Amino acid sequence: MEPRRIRTQVSTVFVASIALVFVPLVGARLYGSHRWESGTRRLRARLDASRKPARPGTVDFRELEDLPAPVGRYFRAVLADGQPMVSGARVRHTGTFNMGEGTQDNWKPFTSDQVVVTHRPGFDWNGRVTMMPGVPVRVHDAYVAGGGVLHASVLGLFSVVDMQGTGDVAEGELMRFFAEAAWYPTALLPSQGVRWEPADDRSAYATLEEGDTSITMLFTFNERGLIDAVRAEERGRMVGGRTVPTPWQGRFWNYDERAGMLVPLDGEVAWLPPEGEKPYWRGHIAEISYEFVL
Repeated sequence: MEPRRIRTQVSTVFVASIALVFVPLVGARLYGSHRWESGTRRLRARLDASRKPARPGTVDFRELEDLPAPVGRYFRAVLADGQPMVSGARVRHTGTFNMGEGTQDNWKPFTSDQVVVTHRPGFDWNGRVTMMPGVPVRVHDAYVAGGGVLHASVLGLFSVVDMQGTGDVAEGELMRFFAEAAWYPTALLPSQGVRWEPADDRSAYATLEEGDTSITMLFTFNERGLIDAVRAEERGRMVGGRTVPTPWQGRFWNYDERAGMLVPLDGEVAWLPPEGEKPYWRGHIAEISYEFVL
């Protein structure tokens, strides 16, 4: 057989082999994306249906008079007296997610969009983590109508984590809503159901009650009076297939003005087990927009 014909046949077999792998993968990605987005629309419809009217409609600095000193400084730094209350937000992130286990890190890029409603408290974080080229893991991390959702799926088709309901799942997701309120700061006002207690000149404890769930977290403020970190002494962490209560912390920086409020554009979230800090989420706000009480 002529060398040219051999090369042609080899090339044909190679192309056919690639097609046998590539075409089904593309089809799976398209079907998985369609299926995932349909689920996203249903979840967000439930979130929207859970909304309740927010009151009052505007910020009133008179409610700051009896707050711990660092908390009062914070609200005066990030809000304006008389501005409208935030009723919802849409956020787009870029960043990296640590998929490593134990002491091994394995940071993978992600993009996400998030919808937040402040009354009743709720959100849906819809993330896309790139595990390898062409193979995304789709993630819903959400708190909707008093229930938590943590669902991760390869290609949007093959579930690797699927946790929903009340109890530890709901408590953990409500903690996330509360910690991220630096992005929608009117939700931290006493009139919005938050109870503040002093800790020291740079920190204070905040408690939020939602249905049967009550959470308390420590907010620490920097020299500018802005939220630097939020910590929970116990949040449910999955270790070896079981939930282990573990200290948990979110840090924020790079504050800038958005819609008349100062909000952080960068953050990091970490578990704080006895063996040492384990960061697992690092993100940047690429875009944020708000809905306000009319």
